[in-house]
Amino acid sequence: MLFTRFLKGAFYIQLSCALLLANPISAAEHIAPPNLSSIENSDIERLLPSDEIKPILAGETEFLSLYSEYMSSNFRGIVILIPDWHSSPTNNSGMSYLRKELNNLGYSTYAMTVPDIDWQTSKMAKTTPSETEAAPSNAEEPASSDTTANAQPQPAKIKEEPHYVNAIEKVTDDILDNYKINLISRFNALYQTAMEDSNNIVVIAQGTSAGVLLEYYADFPDERVEAFISLSSYLPNTKRNESLSQTASLVTPALLDIYYANDSTDILMSLKNRQRWVDRNAKFDYRQRQLFGLRDQPDQHARLTKEIDGFLRRLF
Repeated sequence: MLFTRFLKGAFYIQLSCALLLANPISAAEHIAPPNLSSIENSDIERLLPSDEIKPILAGETEFLSLYSEYMSSNFRGIVILIPDWHSSPTNNSGMSYLRKELNNLGYSTYAMTVPDIDWQTSKMAKTTPSETEAAPSNAEEPASSDTTANAQPQPAKIKEEPHYVNAIEKVTDDILDNYKINLISRFNALYQTAMEDSNNIVVIAQGTSAGVLLEYYADFPDERVEAFISLSSYLPNTKRNESLSQTASLVTPALLDIYYANDSTDILMSLKNRQRWVDRNAKFDYRQRQLFGLRDQPDQHARLTKEIDGFLRRLF
């Protein structure tokens, strides 16, 4: 009895193995995860009122912007809000608060979504030739009697210079340039939409978005704005961030440079250099303001709005 049960079990095991070997094993299909912009767009369309959402076409790419109309007796202009490159127009670092609070001061606001970061645009580093290829042949030929007689004592071998390797940037110029092109394409499309309401346009940008837009406005584009307000502007590339200090002094619109006491070291270390370049290039409509505390506190948002409103009232 036990022997028959054992035979049945062995038979079923052999049958299962035969079926597995008969069927070809295929790898599971790879499904790419959704990109960040599609997730943000779905959240915006699901959570925000539909009358505030305005799709805008930039070339062949459609993106979402959030429109909020002014709510005071005097209309003062249009404010374009641009979040950092890994953030959304509804973030709690000041964008969401400014989007509504500036309405009470007489500004209509457009808050735009930013393009995705394409990390695959960086080029592969060029390989250097190997030392074996560059080294000359060491094969020695037999010396003649004349050469040995006239041989002179050879000097000591010159010590080779040390070989230094440059640090590899975490964010290359290719990634930044690709993001800059896509962001400016969206900004120009939103700028044309805002021009239909008013010629008095102000730009408020955060982080890396502010950095690439400062580079753009240093080349004197046709898109004229009355004021540019940067919030913790920087570029995550050492060389580009160093040149940003000079670039900030060359932009045409009046510039309010706001930073926080707990910003990254790259931002805080460049502030003094920015002021030096401003003095050299005589940009008299440049101001620096420091905010203390966390950037997501309600009191911080109120002070941020006060600094922006005071700066704009001096201009118009």
